Amino acid sequence: MTTAIHTYKFIKEDNGRWYIDLPDWQGVKADLEMVEGADTMLDYVGEGRNEVKLLLAEEPFEGSAVLQLIEDYKDHVGGGIYLLGDYEGKALDQQMWLCDVTKFVFGKLPPFIYFKKQ
Repeated sequence: MTTAIHTYKFIKEDNGRWYIDLPDWQGVKADLEMVEGADTMLDYVGEGRNEVKLLLAEEPFEGSAVLQLIEDYKDHVGGGIYLLGDYEGKALDQQMWLCDVTKFVFGKLPPFIYFKKQ
C-alpha cells in the first residue's frame, strides 16, 4: 500500500497570523487561521519564514514527524488537540488545537497526522 502524501502551504501574514492556503475552501477565511499552538508549531518548523510547505499524510513516511490526537473536541468546538512530541530529534511536547478544517483536508479527524517540511 502506498501512503497518500499531499502538500499544503501555510502563509504567515504581515499581522503575524498563520493561515492554511486552501483554494477550494468555501467557508470564511477566519476558519483557516492556525491558532492555539498550531501557529507556534509553524513558527518553529518555518524557522522564521513567512511561508511553509508541509507534506501531510495519515501514514508514516520517510523523515516525517507525527502529530497525535490526544483529545477529540467533536462534542465541543470541533476538531481536536494534537501533540507534537518531538521534531527532528528535539523534544517539544507542543500541544495544538486543529479545528474542523482538518476534516476538510483529511475527510476525518485522523488519530495521527504525519508531516515533513518540503
